[in-house]
Amino acid sequence: LPICPVQVLEAAIKTAFNPALVDIDGMRVKKGQALALDLRERIQARDTLREQIAGHAENTVDTYRNALMGRLKLLKLDLDVSDERVLKEIAIFADRSDISEELTRLGSHFDQFNEFIDADEATGRKMDFLCQEIHREFNTTGSKSSPIEITRAVIEGKNALERIREQVQNIE
Repeated sequence: LPICPVQVLEAAIKTAFNPALVDIDGMRVKKGQALALDLRERIQARDTLREQIAGHAENTVDTYRNALMGRLKLLKLDLDVSDERVLKEIAIFADRSDISEELTRLGSHFDQFNEFIDADEATGRKMDFLCQEIHREFNTTGSKSSPIEITRAVIEGKNALERIREQVQNIE
């Protein structure tokens, strides 16, 4: 049977096209590996930041209690430090300023982010959603905390998270 010109043309296109596809796929794999490494390093740095925030948050309630008592003494108010109302105010602040849940959720989100990096499926949208959740936890941590070290760490975390989010936009 004679070979049709269309078949010759098709064979030539396949011969040229297949190596190009292999090259493109190889470039995508390399880019994906580099992106995974970059994201993993950035998430690890945010986790280190989370640990620093936890260290700064350890004495927040005691510091507030001491400041409140100091202000009361300066005002020379005749209040009993064991007064139930004063203790209730301190307890309310302690509850409002406790960021342990936020820090726990941040740690969990960072672990999940790393699991998404290792997944063999498309996780770009999941990572984007997780970035939103991480941002929310940073916001809540910042709003519940008054120490300047925590505020600075939260700002740093949120700024770096934006760079992570930009990278995540490149993931399927």
